[in-house]
Amino acid sequence: MIQLTATQWSVVFNILSFGLVSMLATTVYTLVSQHRVLPKYRNALVLSSMVTFIAGYHYLRIFDSFKHATEPGTFKVAHDVATSSTAFNEAYRYVDWILTVPLLLVEVIAVLSLAKDASKSLISRLVPASAAMIALGYPGEISSNNGVKTTWGILSTIPFLYILYVLFVELGKSLDRQPEGVAATVGRLRLLLIGTWGVYPISYLIPMLITSPSATEAASLFTYRQIGYTVADVLAKCVFGLTIFKIAKLKSAAEGYADAH
Repeated sequence: MIQLTATQWSVVFNILSFGLVSMLATTVYTLVSQHRVLPKYRNALVLSSMVTFIAGYHYLRIFDSFKHATEPGTFKVAHDVATSSTAFNEAYRYVDWILTVPLLLVEVIAVLSLAKDASKSLISRLVPASAAMIALGYPGEISSNNGVKTTWGILSTIPFLYILYVLFVELGKSLDRQPEGVAATVGRLRLLLIGTWGVYPISYLIPMLITSPSATEAASLFTYRQIGYTVADVLAKCVFGLTIFKIAKLKSAAEGYADAH
């Protein structure tokens, strides 16, 4: 059991609420904005809407799990999923990520409208690597043993590094053929991806900072981890999706589409 203070409970409650409404708002915006880009770029916006819709659903589940795992008045959070049916379920995040992270990468390929063979090649490498990255991180997330966490964290980093190689080396080769402003925006998009994905391992490592945390320290670590994961999610899904929309508008405008201006 983790004993949260009233302030910590409110912070977690509010940050989860912020994550939920951000996902829902971005879903609506990207759906209603499809007419502002050329039809061939609308698949990218559909994928963006799917990402934030899936994330919104899981934030609803996480939000609900947090409320049900909390004992009224005492703000105790059941943390051991294996021993309590009302425990806070961190697994919802991993179910979300294993669906949305591959879709995020497919968004990038879709909005660039690369040649069919190039798109197929990139997708066939990025999607399995991203799924492996999430799947390998989960055993470490649920383990209370720092050695196990470290091992699975290192294994999860291998596909992550491969994804970076594909995005910066393989994908970089196609950017010279993009309209003015698109290459720079894609460059910022990749940096956003690295920056936001970099928050996840930090949040993952937070429980390892203190070997045998006191009750007060355990509550603080739990709170910081929920803040880190949620902020990273909003940046990696909502801000990322809006940047995809910007790229689609730039490419549509460069091709003479009036609604894109």
